[in-house]
Amino acid sequence: MFDYATLGTSDLARALRFYDALLAPLGHVRRWTGEDGASWAVPQDPAAPFLYVGKPFDGGPATRGNGAMLAFRAPSTALVRELHRLALALGGTDEGAPGLRPRYAPDFYGAYARDPDGNKLAFVCRGPAALA
Repeated sequence: MFDYATLGTSDLARALRFYDALLAPLGHVRRWTGEDGASWAVPQDPAAPFLYVGKPFDGGPATRGNGAMLAFRAPSTALVRELHRLALALGGTDEGAPGLRPRYAPDFYGAYARDPDGNKLAFVCRGPAALA
């Protein structure tokens, strides 16, 4: 459904350190780096959806969107917990500890954090792996 997602940053060097480390456990690598941004995706599929993080195109300051969130799919609850821990260790802030969220679905296991620029991120495992 999606081709790419974009998040703004006011400090590209900080964002590169954060997302390089955060996305590695998901198998995503930085595929492109430019003066104002970078992108990450799975290396096996050049047509796969990707994440772009960079300075806003309009030249204005990067601000977080109220109600906007980017969710990363994880294959296990252990990886959800690790991504949440890693996000906090990399300078992110907690927005919701790892756990089942039955109000969304009986098999929805998630955790929430904000990156150093305030963008809200979710880490989600669904299906049988979420209930294991």
